Amino acid sequence: MKDTYLGVHVSPLTYEGIVTEIKARMTRGDKSTIIAVNPEKVMAAQKNPEVKELINNSTFQIADGVGILLASKLKKGTIKSRVTGVDMMARLLKFAAEDHHPIYLYGAKKEVIERAAENIKRDNPGIVIAGTTDGYEQDENVLIERVNDSGAKIIFVALGSPKQELWIRRNINKLTNVLVFQGVGGSFDVFSGTVKRAPAFFRKTGTEWLYRLISNPKRFKRQLNLPRFLLKLLFNRRN
Repeated sequence: MKDTYLGVHVSPLTYEGIVTEIKARMTRGDKSTIIAVNPEKVMAAQKNPEVKELINNSTFQIADGVGILLASKLKKGTIKSRVTGVDMMARLLKFAAEDHHPIYLYGAKKEVIERAAENIKRDNPGIVIAGTTDGYEQDENVLIERVNDSGAKIIFVALGSPKQELWIRRNINKLTNVLVFQGVGGSFDVFSGTVKRAPAFFRKTGTEWLYRLISNPKRFKRQLNLPRFLLKLLFNRRN
């Protein structure tokens, strides 16, 4: 059972709960998609039905933003903890290494994806990176053939949202071997070391948004989505 906020579904599963379900789905040969949900995406979904459809039709909608956790508390929902996109990717990398599922990395700049691949190999002994392609590949058919030939079972797509989710929806049935798809936004920047994550204190207290705002004041307009989301949620009778 999923929570719904302003018409957008969010899964209450933890990291381990999602991995457990993915294992079962992979055994059955079922494809799974993972999308991170935060107040910014929920607000975008209010204006764009396609964004709402992309989120709601995913297998797992993870509670990436602290605003979703606050919404759950306000509305007595079932979401008790955040599941961030970058940490979900880290957990899937660990699972891929342990269960010997080859992975594929697609997106970002060439130097970023190469550095991310090196660090992922270092931190996940035994992992098989079946291939990498930066986000500037122009021929989609060539990319699809490359991924299929690689034998990858899990693909991480870093093109930004909703571009990455649209790419996944467009190609999910063309990628014959891949069973797990995650749109990961800027996560390759984190894994490459190009972008540093917020210190542990901010991550544990759910105030990464504050750290990002302090580090980059230009994000102010984007951060306004959090209070807008909560106010709209409070005064929306259907929620």
